[in-house]
Amino acid sequence: MTTGMTRRHFGTAAIAAASLLSSRSGWAQEDLPKGPITLVVPFAAGGATDVVSRHVAKKVAEQINQTIIIENVTGAGGVVGATRVAKAKPDGQTLLMGTISTHTINPLMAKQPPYDPVADFTAISMIVTVPNVLLVPPTSKATNVKELIAMLKAEPGKYSYGSSGVGTPPNLSGELMKTMAGVKMEHVPYRGGAPAMNDLIGGQIPILFDVLSGAAPFIKAGTARALAVTTKKRAGSFPDIPTVAEQGLPDYETYTWNAIFGPPGMPAAMTERLSAEFRKATLDADVKQRLIELSGEPVGSTPNQLSAQVRAEIAKWGPIIQAAGLKAE
Repeated sequence: MTTGMTRRHFGTAAIAAASLLSSRSGWAQEDLPKGPITLVVPFAAGGATDVVSRHVAKKVAEQINQTIIIENVTGAGGVVGATRVAKAKPDGQTLLMGTISTHTINPLMAKQPPYDPVADFTAISMIVTVPNVLLVPPTSKATNVKELIAMLKAEPGKYSYGSSGVGTPPNLSGELMKTMAGVKMEHVPYRGGAPAMNDLIGGQIPILFDVLSGAAPFIKAGTARALAVTTKKRAGSFPDIPTVAEQGLPDYETYTWNAIFGPPGMPAAMTERLSAEFRKATLDADVKQRLIELSGEPVGSTPNQLSAQVRAEIAKWGPIIQAAGLKAE
């Protein structure tokens, strides 16, 4: 297991803004953490989770007139960074940009999970959801999901699908389709989305599930054909791509997400204040537009909504992961 760490700071300039925000919003300054906030990003700098974190953290820092430090703590598919936050003091100065991997997939796949994704964290706010996308080469006979399913059923076991790795959200998208459509596809895991996309374009694999943000340039260039996004709603960045649910599997829905968590035992007033600030930042016009440009759907949830979401994800994916025999590598 390898780990890495990088740090990035966001400061603020308007010193008087803090007292104005406090008096106008009804929040007390004491509800905020007492010092700089470290937002742990459990993936590498420059990746999708890091980019989302930077946009949102910068806006929150401006709102609360405090420094937010982005710290990339990588390793074990997000487990290293998440574990650090789970063990931090509940003073609000250490937060996590969690994902479906850190709070659903990894704990379900691990033989002995290092943390409980519900009990060992304080849920603060869901920031954004990002669709996965079902892709085929431009030369494929399948032009929509119904044709693809018919093709898979006509020759069971002939076709395989690629993803960015075992236990990734795209992998789960493929497994859910196999279950719901009653088709057979062998999973071909890659070490990341880029080599998988290269093999789709090169004709080495006939089907690929990928994160929409990563696949976007290839869809625009016409080197990959998008049959469907995996969310219930069409993506704002690609409104012409239909959903899987529109094409014969009405209950099909998968996506990845980014959400803010803190250590367990954070004071309720601080949790609510931070949640309100992250919601405000997420729904800020400029930040919201940037998230949409990243193929995301801005959310901005309450702590209770995020907690319920995590529990629902665990209940949904547990049986799928077990049936597929997915285990942490």
